[in-house]
Amino acid sequence: MDLLQLRKEIDDIDEELIPLLVKRMNIAEQVAEYKAERNMPVLNEKREQEILDDVEAKCGDKGDIIKTIFSATMDASRAIQHKIIGGGDSLRSLIQSSFIDGELYTDGFIACQGVEGAYSGITSNKLFPKTPVKFYKAFEDVFEAVDKGDAKFGIIPVENSTAGSVHESYDLIMKYRFYVVGAYDLRIDHCLCAKPDTKYEKIKNVYSHPQALAQCNNFLKNFDFTGVNFSNTAAAAKFVSESKKDDVAVICSEKAAKKYGLKVIKRNIQNTVINKTRFIVISKKLLISENANKISLIFTVPHETGKLYRILGRFSMAGLNLTKLESRPIENGNFSYYFYADILGNVRDESTLDLICALSEELPHYNFLGNYYEEI
Repeated sequence: MDLLQLRKEIDDIDEELIPLLVKRMNIAEQVAEYKAERNMPVLNEKREQEILDDVEAKCGDKGDIIKTIFSATMDASRAIQHKIIGGGDSLRSLIQSSFIDGELYTDGFIACQGVEGAYSGITSNKLFPKTPVKFYKAFEDVFEAVDKGDAKFGIIPVENSTAGSVHESYDLIMKYRFYVVGAYDLRIDHCLCAKPDTKYEKIKNVYSHPQALAQCNNFLKNFDFTGVNFSNTAAAAKFVSESKKDDVAVICSEKAAKKYGLKVIKRNIQNTVINKTRFIVISKKLLISENANKISLIFTVPHETGKLYRILGRFSMAGLNLTKLESRPIENGNFSYYFYADILGNVRDESTLDLICALSEELPHYNFLGNYYEEI
């Protein structure tokens, strides 16, 4: 039998499957109506698992493969039921009451980590050009300022295009569960700077934030400099300007160098020409602008084969593109994890809202962090 004949047989089988799948989904609609009348939940994990176990047992050595197909069918069936029943009413109500028409605004100040000249402060000036910035020593201090109501918004870095995620920021997001109401990708051009009388050939130690050191590690390695971790690039610039040593330098922005009276020895020392850091705006209140295009979530999944795969499949089924998936450990000693996800979409779209709300009912731990605008 040749390939064309085999493909013809597959096509014939598919023609038989299509009406059966349509029939199954039509019955799923009837099931949804039945459940809605009796206030029954969409998800019945016990029944689903019984069906999957039965399928696996009946299909012999192809059990795992066919069970996966049945899992996807069940996920699609559940999506149809959620669309009819609704579900996730409390989250749906919160989201729909959080829509705003204009831009983010505060008559107070923006909380940022570092000192004047820090990249977070530069980002704040981009997003809130008329709003003053108050700097805090640590990232968690920014969260605390927002938590106490001292600041309506805080700005923190979460990811760099070269060095990857800022894990401390994600851990604080997991801890505080504030909403993300905005984002900005700042172009980062690092400079090697030192006091005016420091000679290049005498430099031994270069201070900066660990992320900045990672973004410039090729430069540091080539010139045999020792990178020294500091809390913030601008704070490191301030430290170097006040140091009595003549063999220290800093990696920071040109703005920070100017602020603290340092000379720029070399510009654009980062590993890649296009180097960006993603900053987010955190808030205790959910605010969703009309042009929002990115959704952020935190969730957990049971330690069962295929569970994460099935959840990710739901986004694909809804036509949503997942742009980030970050796992962070839950501090319970059991090697279990939270997942942080970014998805392109707007909850004003009905099918997107249905999925976001449906997952709130199906997942054991789930937080909708926000839907906000970020230039793509």
